[in-house]
Amino acid sequence: MSLKIINTSDLLPFVSRMMSEYEVIGPVANDTGFKFATLTDASQLRLDYNTTVIPPRKALLPTRETLFTFRSDMHTVAPAFDMKWRVLLGVHTCDLHAMCMLDEAFARGQPDTHYMKRRATTAIISLECLDPCDEHSFCKSMNTLTATSGFDLHLIGLGEFYAVDVGTTAGEALLANHAKTHDATRAEIALLDKAMSQKWAKFPARLHLDGKDLPALMGVSYKSPLWEEIGKRCLACGSCNIVCPTCYCFDVQDDVSFDGKTGERYRVWDSCQLDAFARIGSGENFRKTRAQRLRHRFMRKGKYIAEAFPGHQGCVGCGRCARACLVDITPVDVWNSLHKDHA
Repeated sequence: MSLKIINTSDLLPFVSRMMSEYEVIGPVANDTGFKFATLTDASQLRLDYNTTVIPPRKALLPTRETLFTFRSDMHTVAPAFDMKWRVLLGVHTCDLHAMCMLDEAFARGQPDTHYMKRRATTAIISLECLDPCDEHSFCKSMNTLTATSGFDLHLIGLGEFYAVDVGTTAGEALLANHAKTHDATRAEIALLDKAMSQKWAKFPARLHLDGKDLPALMGVSYKSPLWEEIGKRCLACGSCNIVCPTCYCFDVQDDVSFDGKTGERYRVWDSCQLDAFARIGSGENFRKTRAQRLRHRFMRKGKYIAEAFPGHQGCVGCGRCARACLVDITPVDVWNSLHKDHA
């Protein structure tokens, strides 16, 4: 919509003013690195973070979410909707692409009301990455290194100032009501263009193929012996799913009082790598081996999601699963191996 400038010295006051009206969630430091958390003071914000263990999807799809409460003695059911207004700040572009995919996934068919209501009350301020997070990042290969939509505001840090790309009227209102800005000058636009042109060489294309070609590769790799090979190493711990920004499977459970009169139904994150995930009531398991479950995850990341939601990727190249895997099973190694086998 437009390009604005916020002086770096005015950024934290902007955050503080938003905090007076909204819950503001952003990257903060913790004992192991960084995490997304509700800010209690603007000084906690760390836009210089490299990555987080858990993706910011938890702001839209909590790890545990009450769907409704009930009273059997009164025959009543009450939906539980989170209608708090919030700002999700400092989202890297890879995670932004993942959230755009989640938006479509939860809006398709029978829309997920809980997700959609929370999404409608959440503004997203994303952040351009000008340097790779670490050696596990492969966002350039997955075409998620930058973004032109999906955000309300998009920040590009340029030393003494932030260039702010305004994406929506809601983002425009955030700036108008809470920030001190000015229109970008020609000199500031020139600095922005220079930074953006220089960033591409800093990011390696770590896949030996374009991310858009993954569905075709996975289609011919279903019976590859690689799945049995790496399935023997896999611990089936589910860590890869928990840290993935595009995983959205959940389990639904009930918590009922001892007298059976009150309770709640809630959902929690689930993992397709766990043995019980594809087990049905008869006891049959449709993916009973680790190799089958591992293949399923890679098929979803490389093929199924891209085909179900055209224009989106099942993997955004954030590298979180590579960092989390205890036995060094990484998407880069797997997909490059498959590409080599079928080249």
